[in-house]
Amino acid sequence: MTGYKFLLDLAIILLCTKLLGIATNKVQMPQVVGSLAAGLLLGPAMLGIITETDFLQTVAELGVIVLMFGAGLETDIKELKKSGKASFVIALCGVVVPIIGGFAVSYFFNRPGVIDSDASCTLFLQNIFIGVILTATSVSITVETLKELGKLKSRTGNAILGAAIIDDILGIVALTVITSLADPSVQIHLVLLKIAGFFLFSIVLGYLFYRMYKYWMTHSDKMRHRHVIIGFAFCLLMAYVAESWFGVADITGAYIAGLIISNINRSTYLQEKFDVLSYLLLSPVFFANIGLAVELPKMTPTIALFTILLILAAILTKVLGCGLGARMCGYNPSQCRRIGIGMVSRGEVALIVASKGAAIGLLGSSFMGPIVIMVVTTTVLTPILLKLVYKNGPVSNVREEENITAYHEKLTDLRRSISKGKISQ
Repeated sequence: MTGYKFLLDLAIILLCTKLLGIATNKVQMPQVVGSLAAGLLLGPAMLGIITETDFLQTVAELGVIVLMFGAGLETDIKELKKSGKASFVIALCGVVVPIIGGFAVSYFFNRPGVIDSDASCTLFLQNIFIGVILTATSVSITVETLKELGKLKSRTGNAILGAAIIDDILGIVALTVITSLADPSVQIHLVLLKIAGFFLFSIVLGYLFYRMYKYWMTHSDKMRHRHVIIGFAFCLLMAYVAESWFGVADITGAYIAGLIISNINRSTYLQEKFDVLSYLLLSPVFFANIGLAVELPKMTPTIALFTILLILAAILTKVLGCGLGARMCGYNPSQCRRIGIGMVSRGEVALIVASKGAAIGLLGSSFMGPIVIMVVTTTVLTPILLKLVYKNGPVSNVREEENITAYHEKLTDLRRSISKGKISQ
């Protein structure tokens, strides 16, 4: 009967995430905070009722794939195109500033007599790698929060999504550069070529699939359930290809699959079906599994101080870096705060990066504990802070943001017409 314990684990996770989600909602916090808290409560960090298993990890991975696929379905393509340049600038600042901040904090602690490291590479590379860990962004937490707040399709929501996808690519490049310095067998030009190949593959396959899928949906209106199955299969295919063939995160492939299908008129119907699949099983397991993976380390005063400063650096470097990038691209101060906070969560992405670095000697065992605590803290704080900045900001809804965007576009067009002499001053 022990082989059926996963059924009990699922039942406990679903009930606890829902109950704590309702509780957090009662105190004006996003329900995703309750799901994260449920994982911490049930896991080895507190009660130890449930431990992370391969089955739960697999379900959680499927959960984040479906979550990002749904985010792609809900994304406004036109708005995403408008924020493309801004998203790149935001992502670039959101990578450079955390690397500098992480290196600075690590530089003062990662030395003999302060915190001894058992990593095999030089101290300089170790310090840089801690900065690389801080570049990670777990957009899944932000996506769920923005969906709860009804802001996923807003101008800032699209900027966060676009920047997070680009941030993922830049993070891969930064990780590849640092690992290539520690491991000569890693060839950065091949990694860059594979990333470019993935986007070329996505454009070609996406166009072909879009044309066929749109034609099929138009001429087979009575077989909607088949449309959902085909769409889900395409999502899984893109996620698999991204991770296995090109070394890009599977959630990036899932998000792009959602973007491709979002152009189809009946994408709202698909979105409704995937929302049910997500909240019924996959999303609660994914968010709870983040908490289940946490094991709090033994802390010395020096490691505790390092942990606090690392958390501050993790939060401030994303808020300031991404906020600065957004400000450079014309966003107002309130929108800059929202974008910066939306990029704070590190989630499972930072843990994956840290584990890869530890495997090749870039990260000492003494630093893994503080990184885990930093990940948990930023993951829990992000939805809370997002709720505050959206509640207290001057822009109250998506329509107002769209009106502001349209106004700036008309003003830009008018200036261009004047500069070209089409309209007299």
